[in-house]
Amino acid sequence: FVGTLIADAPAPVMPAIAVPEITEPDDDPPPPRQHIAFCKAADGVRLAYAVAGEGPPLVRAANWMTHLGYDIESPVWKHWVRDLSEKRRFIRYDERGCGLSDRDATDFTFDDWVADLESVVDSLGLERFPLLGVSQGGAVAVAYAARHPERVSHLVLCGAYAQGRAVRASSEDEKRAAALDLELARVGWGRDDPAFRQVFAAQFLPDGSRTDWAAFDQLQRRTTSPENAVRFLEEFGRIDVRELAREVSCPTLIMHSRDDHRVPLRFGEELASLIPDSRLVPLSSNNHLLTASEPAWQVFRAEIDAFLAV
Repeated sequence: FVGTLIADAPAPVMPAIAVPEITEPDDDPPPPRQHIAFCKAADGVRLAYAVAGEGPPLVRAANWMTHLGYDIESPVWKHWVRDLSEKRRFIRYDERGCGLSDRDATDFTFDDWVADLESVVDSLGLERFPLLGVSQGGAVAVAYAARHPERVSHLVLCGAYAQGRAVRASSEDEKRAAALDLELARVGWGRDDPAFRQVFAAQFLPDGSRTDWAAFDQLQRRTTSPENAVRFLEEFGRIDVRELAREVSCPTLIMHSRDDHRVPLRFGEELASLIPDSRLVPLSSNNHLLTASEPAWQVFRAEIDAFLAV
């Protein structure tokens, strides 16, 4: 067969089309800027505190397992710092024995924790401010508000309680559970194997993701020593602010997860019955520490905003 070869005509040149650059949405904004400083407690212990955001102040009483330098990156706490500093000057501090505050404090009592809050707000020159207390920090906030009614304009409590586990334990099962906390901290806090510490993660963040649990494990190891973890848990168990709660005179907002696995809702209800002029808002959550992704966190934020606007 004989055929004639014809070269293909050159393809027409099409004008270039400018394609806009596609960028992924920023789902995880950078952490807020914060200023970390130090002050001395009444007994000379060095306390670290941080200020983030601008506007009217909001002070958070210290609670277990915080680290000012790490919290703004940790999935456990970073949304607390980010969102609560959006409209306010959010002030928080590491309690003695924890985070950037002195780890080797000799005195380790509930009254020391209340005095530490006094030292921080005095060093910042705050005269009157709203006070937030989370978990055992709620009892510290209650005691401070009762002793300094002229300083606290509003009190916000979340996952708080009036009595520690050792005080409120009435049944043998409750007493064994309180003792188990201490034994887990003694045996497993400093180990590389996270199995012991994950018992705490399961109580604090039962609905948390694998990432949340891993972050909680890192938080436990970074924030304090195994020896101090035991000291904290022993002192938490002895907390009893029922009488002081009756003396709180400022408006109080109490929020508590309905199915809190660490501190059941009934202990939030007890606080609401003790504190005059208080309001209880149950949150649809199983977590003791609210996560950023759950709807209860947005309810928590909206309730605080409305409460502090009054």
